[in-house]
Amino acid sequence: MITAGDFRNGVTFEMDGQVMQVVEFQHVKPGKGSAFVRTKMKNVITGAVTETTFNPTEKFEEAFVERRDMEYLYNDGDLYYFMDSETYEQMPINKDVLGDNFRFVKDNMVCKILSYKGSVFGVEPPTFIDLEITETDPGFRGDTATNVLKPATLETGAVVKVPLFLSVGDKIRIDTRTGEYLERAKG
Repeated sequence: MITAGDFRNGVTFEMDGQVMQVVEFQHVKPGKGSAFVRTKMKNVITGAVTETTFNPTEKFEEAFVERRDMEYLYNDGDLYYFMDSETYEQMPINKDVLGDNFRFVKDNMVCKILSYKGSVFGVEPPTFIDLEITETDPGFRGDTATNVLKPATLETGAVVKVPLFLSVGDKIRIDTRTGEYLERAKG
C-alpha cells in the first residue's frame, strides 16, 4: 500500500480499478485546515491526464508496471510479433496497442513492452532512431540557409519533414516522441 503523502513523480498506483502514474505532485499545508496533496496524474492505459487533490493519509494499492525489452520481428495483418531476447519466447501484440510513434520501428529493433498484470498496454520504441530517406524531392547545394522543410518518406514508410538539402539515401536521426527530424545521422 502507498499513501498519497508518499507520492513522487513516476509512482504508479491503482485507483478505482485504473492504473495511474503521478506526473506532478505538490504537498500543500494551508494556514487553516488540514494538509492535502495536489496531484496531476496520467492513466497509463488510456493516456488521459487528470488533476485531483488527496488527503495525505489516503491509501492506494501500488501498481507494478512491467517494462521488458523485446525485439520486433514482423507483422502479420493486425498482429505484430515481438521476441524476448533471453527466453526466445514470441509475443503477438495487437495493432491497437501500438502508438503512433511505432511507424519509425524497423525489423529487429528492440522496444520496451509495457504490461500490467500480464496485460500489454503499450510499446515504447527507442527515443532516437536513425533511418534512411527512400523518397523525397532532390536536394540542392546551398539550400541550407532557410528553415524551409519538405516531406520525405523513410525506409519504414513514415513521412517526416526534413530540410531541403537532404536527398534520397541520406540517413537521418528522428525523435520518436515528437516524430521530428533532429539531424543527419553520423556514420
